[in-house]
Amino acid sequence: MTVVKLVVASAVDEEGDQLHPRVWNHEFIQLPLVIKEKQNRPTITETEISALLKNVNERYAVLVALVAGTGLRIGEALALRTEDFDPDCHVLHVKRSVWHRCEQAPKTSNAIRFVDVPESLAQVLCRYIKGRKGHLFTTRAGRLLDSRNVLDVLQRAGRQGGYHAFRRFRFAVLRKAGVPDDLIKLWLGHSQNLIDLYAAQLRYDETYRRGWCERAGLGFGLGELGYKLGVPIRPLLVA
Repeated sequence: MTVVKLVVASAVDEEGDQLHPRVWNHEFIQLPLVIKEKQNRPTITETEISALLKNVNERYAVLVALVAGTGLRIGEALALRTEDFDPDCHVLHVKRSVWHRCEQAPKTSNAIRFVDVPESLAQVLCRYIKGRKGHLFTTRAGRLLDSRNVLDVLQRAGRQGGYHAFRRFRFAVLRKAGVPDDLIKLWLGHSQNLIDLYAAQLRYDETYRRGWCERAGLGFGLGELGYKLGVPIRPLLVA
């Protein structure tokens, strides 16, 4: 309905006045209420992630581990280039997104951000990136992957549901670990409030960020993916 309202309101004359000004009567048109608390918000479990890592090939398994372990939006993940990572793959810089195989600006200004990567996932990414240049996830012909095609692959491997479940999973892992809200918003690319802005200096403290990143961990194991890549996963222990 918001889209319909915007379309109707966008029709203006040469003076900029609306051609079809109106007041919407939601009760009269029987528009159903949207109760956010009752909306279906499917997530994904550790067991389901482990099954996907086992049942898809290396490229898609790395992509699954990346979105589940960082909370990146699928378009942000598909747009990643090797130069977006620091040398140890401990930090990635989200600068762009992909929609229908075309690069574009990220969803919002908050989406342009640094995301800290847990040690075990960083080991996997470093091995996957080694010897590559440009985009991480491409077809054999070198074209960018399409999110719809990726979803088809995951569904054939047993995954039911969309990509946002991976972001919900990551949010739950961070929240259960007690990660401060300003860091969660930073890593997930959510909008910041005034309190978050006051705490902004803490986000420039890499030691502070790394500590929380490793304390939260991934919430799932990478043993199967590490085996595919020949990486002996050695999680970093944090006191």
